[in-house]
Amino acid sequence: MKQRFSSLDVKVITQELASECVNLRVSNIYDLSSRIFLFKLAKPDHRRQLIIDSGFRTHVTQYSRTAATTPSPFVTRLRKYLKSRRITGFSQIGTDRIIDISFSDGAYHIFLEFFAGGNIILTDREHNILAFFRQVPAGVGQEEIKAGLKYTVSNKQNYDGVPNITADRILHTLEKAQAFSAKEENAPKKSKKKGTDVLRKALSQGFPEYPPLLLDHVFALKEFDTATPLDQVLGSQDLLQTVKEVLEESQRISNSFDSGDSHPGYIVAKEDTRPMPEGETSSKAPGLLYEDFHPFKPRQFENKPGVKILEFERFNATVDEYFSSLESQRLESRLTEREEAAKKKLESVRSEHKKRIDELKNVQELHIRKADAIQDNVYRVQEAVDAVNGLVAQGMDWGEIARLIEMEQERGNPVAQTIKLPLKLYENTITLLLGEAGDDEDEDEEFSSSDESDSDSENEAEQETARAERESKLLSVDIDLGLTPWANASQYYDQKKQASEKEQRTAQSSTKALKSHEKKVTIDLKKGLKKEKQVLRQARTPFWFEKFIFFISSEGYLVIGARDAMQSELLYRRYLSKGDIFVHADLEGATPIVVKNRPGSADAPISPSTLSQAGNLCVATSVAWDSKAVMSAWWAHAHQVSKTAENGSGILPTGVFQIKGEKNFLAPSQLVLGFGIMFQVSQESVRNHKQRFETPDVPSAAITQAEETEDSKPKEAVEPEAPVQTETTDKSTEEIKEDAEKEDAASEEEDEYDNAATQNPLQRGDSGLPTSQPAQEFVSESEPEEESKDELEQEVAEDELEGEGATSIAGQASVPKQSEEPNLNARERRTLRQGKPLDRPGEEEPAAPRLAPTRGKRAKEKRAAAKYAHQDDDERELALRLVGANKGKAAKAAKAAEAKEQREREAEAQRQRRRAQHERAAEAERKRQAQFTENGTDDYNEETAAAEAADLTWIPALVGTPTPDDEIIAAIPVCAPWAALGRYKYKVKLQPGSVKKGKAVKEIIGRWVSETTTGKVKKEYAEDIGISRVDAERLREREGELIKGWKETEIINTMVVGKVRIMTAGAGSASGEKSKGKGGKGGGGGGGGGSRGGKGKKK
Repeated sequence: MKQRFSSLDVKVITQELASECVNLRVSNIYDLSSRIFLFKLAKPDHRRQLIIDSGFRTHVTQYSRTAATTPSPFVTRLRKYLKSRRITGFSQIGTDRIIDISFSDGAYHIFLEFFAGGNIILTDREHNILAFFRQVPAGVGQEEIKAGLKYTVSNKQNYDGVPNITADRILHTLEKAQAFSAKEENAPKKSKKKGTDVLRKALSQGFPEYPPLLLDHVFALKEFDTATPLDQVLGSQDLLQTVKEVLEESQRISNSFDSGDSHPGYIVAKEDTRPMPEGETSSKAPGLLYEDFHPFKPRQFENKPGVKILEFERFNATVDEYFSSLESQRLESRLTEREEAAKKKLESVRSEHKKRIDELKNVQELHIRKADAIQDNVYRVQEAVDAVNGLVAQGMDWGEIARLIEMEQERGNPVAQTIKLPLKLYENTITLLLGEAGDDEDEDEEFSSSDESDSDSENEAEQETARAERESKLLSVDIDLGLTPWANASQYYDQKKQASEKEQRTAQSSTKALKSHEKKVTIDLKKGLKKEKQVLRQARTPFWFEKFIFFISSEGYLVIGARDAMQSELLYRRYLSKGDIFVHADLEGATPIVVKNRPGSADAPISPSTLSQAGNLCVATSVAWDSKAVMSAWWAHAHQVSKTAENGSGILPTGVFQIKGEKNFLAPSQLVLGFGIMFQVSQESVRNHKQRFETPDVPSAAITQAEETEDSKPKEAVEPEAPVQTETTDKSTEEIKEDAEKEDAASEEEDEYDNAATQNPLQRGDSGLPTSQPAQEFVSESEPEEESKDELEQEVAEDELEGEGATSIAGQASVPKQSEEPNLNARERRTLRQGKPLDRPGEEEPAAPRLAPTRGKRAKEKRAAAKYAHQDDDERELALRLVGANKGKAAKAAKAAEAKEQREREAEAQRQRRRAQHERAAEAERKRQAQFTENGTDDYNEETAAAEAADLTWIPALVGTPTPDDEIIAAIPVCAPWAALGRYKYKVKLQPGSVKKGKAVKEIIGRWVSETTTGKVKKEYAEDIGISRVDAERLREREGELIKGWKETEIINTMVVGKVRIMTAGAGSASGEKSKGKGGKGGGGGGGGGSRGGKGKKK
């Protein structure tokens, strides 16, 4: 079985990795085991996982693996140098099994060695070693690997190029191999078999650039026998020429891999004749064992019985499938071993408890038999007791009594033969051999036969054998010499009763102890399985909309929302197209949401229920969730959303949009969300759900009626934006209109100022400031304090609006702050707005503090004024320059003037640069707005756009309740409004609470896993959904398998709110386990499981 790369494998995999991973950045590095490492590479909309197994392999994998919780020192050092670095190249060093990965245009290098023990070496630009996986001491044929030393690449195999294939080189290689073979044969104590591949081995050593398996392939193509002796090859020019042709063909095949980004791969597999354990699943083809992999189709394995060659489109996929299947087999075997060990431990405990109870039962049976034997042999027991008591009463020594009994036994005394030696006179007991009921006749026959044999005395050996057989059939009973036979029997009956009671107590305690031990073993097994790596599962490629907040509405519309300001920009520029709806709320922290219309039906209206669900999610993501305030969202058409300011002064900051025209307010939203499971089924299975979203088209009249209903409710009146008009000659008319508008605005401001205290505290912006420009209302993703993030765009707006004032963000008007002008009435504010000074009676400007003059300074100034009275200012300046008194001041003034001029030049250049950026952004915005009228599309990337359009075709295949006929591909967690989860099988209702989302998600997933893995499906549940119980069990098993494949760290980000309260749990499969009515510990709502689900406990 092939375990590591050959030089040809390194050559092919290097080219494929270069085409797939170059220009990706290292997002993180993890330990998978002591020698296997995972590099997570990413760029926008493109992620890869690179596996590096030191000394064995490296490839991009499609399988998800569990990484170590804490990084090793080597991984920590790699993260220090390589995290967030961009991969700029993959190359092979000569023809050696070494790959050079360069980062940041050669600033760092990683050298992967796939020979001997293997190694991973991190160097800087000059190849100075910074970190290494395995330290290598200096030795014969190997250089020392140590931190601080320089890694040499010039001494690697064929670093300066591959030498030509010549006859002299072939001859020299074969002669050297022949000499070595002869020396090896003459060496003593060598019992090795003569190899049949001496020729191939010689060529692979003399031409290391061609792997042995490649030579085997070419030998099979040329139909050349590799078992040909070297002497025969060296003695024939034809054979030498054939060998040269073999090497040239190998060179041609190797050179064919120099071009192209991908090459097909082949796996050599054998039929698996081993019995398949029940329930075993594997990622490879069933019934096959992988043996080898190649970048070419090996001729030597074709038409070989029991061997199958599997072809893959890319060599990287070949390597990934080969090694991942082997790794999966090892992981499964370790998990199976743990389970088997736990079962054996549990079985041993059970057998021990059973053995203990069986012993107590045997003791009871033995006591009954002894009591019955005493009663059946009362007279014989009495005789033996009287005989021994008589001898004791005579004062005979205990030893003498034993010898006397032994003598009497030899004489055949029936009473003495009943007594079993040794005696227990120190306990005042003796042991009698008594026959049980039914054995009396046999005893009489044995006694008579013994008498006859005694009179004959012919064969003492037969007598001893008969005696031993007789004793083995008799029961040994201890008799108390102080009690009568009946009292001894009664004593045994009492002991039987005590043993029976002890058995009952032991059985009860054993049951408890067994349950406790089973629980302990199960807990230990779960802990052990958690420590073990999970079985490999193929990683699912997520849809493009999964990076956003998303859900599928009850009518089948895709609803996506932004997680931050950058995603808001992405939603607007890439995914907001004609026919879509933009949903938002005037609440702090509210998420901008886009409702995508169905492809090909941009003019079709979107149902009000979908808009209501989108509004519910938008309000839930704001501060209204934590404050438990029921608020309203609003929606607008896609063409109403713009990034250009009202007066065309510039582009709004990141995450800020302007709505042109009227906002359509929705009804107040209930703060109820749901967390559920969306199943992805195959495209063929969609026909089982064809009636899911087939609803009649909503007529436009319905939308109009809904809008009129919404208009009747209190909402903010937003006037449509007036088009930009040219200048008119009637300036006096415009001035009159402006004065009238100013007076109206002033009166409105007085009313708003009086009612400022009653405004909504959840509204964005300063509630104390009036809104003077209702037509310019901007929608912001972040809080007002976060608006300083985009300082560049703010500076652009400030530069172009000099003298006019900057446009406010998020609905705030550009008026003086209250903190600067406290307690202003409406008239004073109007006076300030008209640019007139504020006249307040009784208020004077504070006078500057007067300092006391220095003593004698005034007289000195008078004398100087009288002395230089005849000089004017110019003459005085010239005189000061002549004496050098003003040299320092002049130099400082000149320097300050030069610095000021330099600052002005830099500021002007900066303004010009920002103005150019602004013009480019404005031009892009104009093109985007033109798309809505010209029905165009944003061709940002044709390949990406095609992939995203293909993802949208999967929306009908995302169902909430799969059927037994469906082919379930994946399970996707989703957090959505509760109304959108009506048809979901697994769902949980959420409301504002105090439980953190991480803990809530873990509890919900644990509950679902328990539902799908414990108990059995109820017969009533299967009948209600119209399927058989077997199909329901199979469906539930598949659902549970997908749920268990989730990673909690990835699922937690699906929850769009911070703290929740779990209200009810969706009983997905109605398992046979009875759940309690009330919510369990820390949990809410077990109402879905029991017959009468009680009210969920508050979290």
